[in-house]
Formats: sequence, structure tokens, C-alpha cells
Amino acid sequence: MENDTHTIENKTIVHLKGLTVSHENGILLSNVNLNIREGEFVYLIGKSGAGKTSLLRSLYADRPIDGGEAEVCGFDIAHLKRRHIPQLRRRIGIVFQNFRLLDDRNVYSNLEFILKATGWKKKEEIRLQVEKVLHDVGIADKAYCNPLQLSEGEQQRVGIARALINNPTLILADEPTGNLDPVTSAEIMQLLVDINRNTGTTMFISTHDFMMIDKFPARVVVCENGTVVDTEKNVE
Repeated sequence: MENDTHTIENKTIVHLKGLTVSHENGILLSNVNLNIREGEFVYLIGKSGAGKTSLLRSLYADRPIDGGEAEVCGFDIAHLKRRHIPQLRRRIGIVFQNFRLLDDRNVYSNLEFILKATGWKKKEEIRLQVEKVLHDVGIADKAYCNPLQLSEGEQQRVGIARALINNPTLILADEPTGNLDPVTSAEIMQLLVDINRNTGTTMFISTHDFMMIDKFPARVVVCENGTVVDTEKNVE
């Protein structure tokens, strides 16, 4: 493996030590210490503006690391060279609150676009992978719909399918139920829980939805007072 990547012992997927993340007005988060192990399901909670989104963005190299250690999926992202960012992102699936689907193409083409952009070449392999992830998220029959024809819950299922498309080690989900009604939110959270249990994909999910945490209990870390507090509550 190249010098600016590093395999983490004990199957730790996310390792942060003394992490500092800044924004245009100064330091946003400092002295962040966090370890997330392979297969864990972890919630990230905190008030709006506390730094949850910035922390997640830093983990997939969309926001620079300003200090400390930061290793994600075997990559030293504190010192990651730009040319290695695509390699990191092939290991990570990202789910957004507002879906971020391309509405100038159908669902199949949204997913095909990601595969082609990440190096998939063979048309038949692409077709099989798209069909697989759509089946896995329960919308195999929506492949040729435009995203705007779908409900918000279905759009988020497409977003999760997109996150799964490259068989990631880690999924980062930023308020994945933030735009959804309570019933649909529960369905989406159940889907994420099922993916975690069935595939072992590590989940790190920011949320304001404490009802979902009560319904689907797991480890919780808190973004507050300019850092991250690990409650170390692992619930089976």
C-alpha cells in the first residue's frame, strides 16, 4: 500500500485522535477522539451548527483536516494526496438529507453514472450491480422512473442504493430521515439497520431524530462544545 495510506489494526474503520476541523470563521471542532470499529452502527447527534456535517465531510475528504490524526477505511486522510481521494470514496457510501439525485435521468442512469465514474467498464456487470442494489433497497421496480416521479422515501432509497453501489466498507449518512415523515423515517432507518446487520457495513449516521434512536438503539456520540463526546453506549 502507498505511503499515505495505512491499514488500521483491530479492524478500526474510523480513527480520530486530536482532530481539528476549521471553517471560515475559525476552529469548529477540536480535540476530537473517536474510534469506530468494523460493523458498528453509530449515531452522531448534536444541535444545528455543532459541526456534525463538517465532521462527516472531513471523513470523506470534502473538508480539510487542520490538525491531529484521521484515518478512515485504511487511508490517512489528514495527509491524503488529492489523487487518492477517489480511492477513499470508493470505500465510502454517502447518504444525504436532500437526496442529491440527478433529475435529468432515470434511477438506473443515476446509479450507472456513479459506477462509470468509479471505473466500471462492462455494461453487463453494471446492469447486474444496479439491479442488485435496487433490489436490496426495495425499489427494483423503479429503475426506469425519473427521481421526481418518486416519493421522498423512494428517493432516499435511491440515495441509499447509490451509497451501496461500490460495496463500501463505511456508510456516512447526514440526517438521512431529515426530510421524511415519521413512518417513512422508520422504514429508512430499518433499511439502514438491516444493511448493517446483513452485510456488516459500518454505519455512522448524524441525526436529530431521537425517536429513531429510541426505536433503533445503538452507540451514540455527541457533537457539542466544539468537540465530540463519546458516550460509549453499545446496545446489542
